[in-house]
Amino acid sequence: MFDSHTFYKKRLSSHVKNLSRYLKYMFNGHIAFAMLFFTAATAYYYQQWLEQLPANFPTGIIMGIVLGLLISYNPIRTLLQEPDLVFLIAAEQRMGPYFRNSIMYSFVIQTYLIVLAAAAFGPLYFTSFSGRAGSVYLVTILLFLVLKGMNMLTNWNMLKVRDKSLRTIDLTARTLLNIVTAYFVIEGHALFAIVTIVLLLLVIVYDFMVAAKQPGIIWDLLIEKDQSRLQSFYRIANLFADVPHLKNKVKKREWLTKPFISRIPFERSATYDYLYQISFLRSGDYLGMYIRLVVIGGIFIWVIPNVWIKMLFAILFIYLSLFQMMALYQHHRTQMWLDLYPVNPNLKQTAVIKIIRKLGYVQAFAFTFLFIFQLEWVGSIIILVGALTFVWAYVRFYVIPKLGKV
Repeated sequence: MFDSHTFYKKRLSSHVKNLSRYLKYMFNGHIAFAMLFFTAATAYYYQQWLEQLPANFPTGIIMGIVLGLLISYNPIRTLLQEPDLVFLIAAEQRMGPYFRNSIMYSFVIQTYLIVLAAAAFGPLYFTSFSGRAGSVYLVTILLFLVLKGMNMLTNWNMLKVRDKSLRTIDLTARTLLNIVTAYFVIEGHALFAIVTIVLLLLVIVYDFMVAAKQPGIIWDLLIEKDQSRLQSFYRIANLFADVPHLKNKVKKREWLTKPFISRIPFERSATYDYLYQISFLRSGDYLGMYIRLVVIGGIFIWVIPNVWIKMLFAILFIYLSLFQMMALYQHHRTQMWLDLYPVNPNLKQTAVIKIIRKLGYVQAFAFTFLFIFQLEWVGSIIILVGALTFVWAYVRFYVIPKLGKV
């Protein structure tokens, strides 16, 4: 007799083992140190900023938007796999316990988003609303968790609807109502909050009625969404370790690749220069990661007042970028046809090192320009020399030996 509850426990156990195997590589000594420094520096300047918080600061708007979005974000981790489309679809009537466990697991692992956001916003909340007791904030957090649970159940029911436009309209409406509700709750407008919650309940009831008319579970949609989220995790983990399950996505980006590729000479010695530059530009992993690190690092450099801490953050984010880009060397490891190239294999390592060095130099100049825009003349000179020196030393004494061992 098929027991979907026992089957789910086996799936969950396998899923946790799979995640933990990659998480230990992702949170290694390098990243742990960077995160510790990042958290400590952020907390220090956050506290200093709160001491000078203006009286008219839009705390309610900011918290309402962030918490409203978190309440609306409710992916269901069903842990379904592609073969299930063949082997489990016949047992759909007995899959109730399996999907109930999926919803419970998804809710539990996502409550930390609300809790972490509430903890981060706590000092800002009590600074802006100094007259409120801690119990009021606790009740507010509990209310947001209830709203998240309601939205998660609604999201599960809407996954029975194949019409994508209808699902999009529903999610947009609920997101707007969640943001407005969170804003009214934070600001203490109880009457308006009750009105928006009632409107949200009406939308949820309508969604349940629509879902009840659907013929059954859309297995292909559930598998597609779950596999998409798993592949997103694999793409991040692939920056730290070899992930054989990763399915690489390639984007054309002709407008971006042409200016760069046209400068590469049509010569045998430039074979790997072409291959890895176009891989960096067109892959779904590296370019986005690099841009995000540059932007986030730039934001910290812009808002932090202390010039020496700015420099530390600049070096930190350059280090993170260079460390992440080292995964480019293994990007084509499964492509056997590369071994057929009549090219010196040492050119492969040379090409990757060249790209990593260039990316480090570009990031160093970008951060230097931020110092110049803020009229930090001495700091701009120091960071330019220091960042360029760091890039050269890191590539020379860490990247080259590391790639040489692969």
